Amino acid sequence: MLGNVRIVLVLFGLVLALLLLLPLQLIALVFARFGMPKASGYLPLMFHRVVLKLAGIRLTVDGTLPAHRPLLIVSNHVSWLDIVILGAVQPLSFVAKSEMLTWPLFGKMAQLQRTVFIQRERRRQSANQANAIAERMAAQETMVLFPEGTTTDGNMLLPFKTPLFEAARYALVASSVEKALVQPVAIVYSHLHGLPIGRAERPHVAWPGDIGLGESLFPILKMGALDVTVRLGDPIVFTENSKRKIVSAEATAAIGDMLLKR
Repeated sequence: MLGNVRIVLVLFGLVLALLLLLPLQLIALVFARFGMPKASGYLPLMFHRVVLKLAGIRLTVDGTLPAHRPLLIVSNHVSWLDIVILGAVQPLSFVAKSEMLTWPLFGKMAQLQRTVFIQRERRRQSANQANAIAERMAAQETMVLFPEGTTTDGNMLLPFKTPLFEAARYALVASSVEKALVQPVAIVYSHLHGLPIGRAERPHVAWPGDIGLGESLFPILKMGALDVTVRLGDPIVFTENSKRKIVSAEATAAIGDMLLKR
């Protein structure tokens, strides 16, 4: 009973936050079209932090994002909640599958955050998709890529898909700089109600993709008291001579090491 009341209160708070911030975000998106994207990044930051507060999720950030741009964040992918978690760290935009556009509410919210939508199954389009990401990176925006291509049960790290790592190379050309940075990030769901989340419990927090969004959303809102740590590894320098598969392997190893520190 208390859990259901909690869901209602959280959803009420989220609707209120949307009603307050949505008009401002629409105005900010107009400014973004004229080369002023900062405001359109800070309003989603505020919203994501409100979501965490309402849902009882405590976020800890271990490390600091570099100031250098172009910057591409690559992260493990466990749940839809990953977007809220990373979105609460600093202003940034995401790379997401085009199917997300069809999700009720979430698809529209992703558009409002200026998400770059891609079709991973169209390998021939990967260069164009990487270029779309690179254009945003060259404009000093921080982009987030989930290179596993899908969510997991939280107990494993899937092989990274490498074509979109080329966005770092294209951003070099577009911004006329000598290097870009690829930032490895590990999202660790560590405690629930103060107790460590073990291998057996981790799938309950994860969204493995074989269940509906609502089936994952409501239990997380109902449980509350979730502790999440975002760990930032050493940035990987990407130059014109870098090989995307080597950079991908380095990022995979770095994220894997950070996940072992659960």
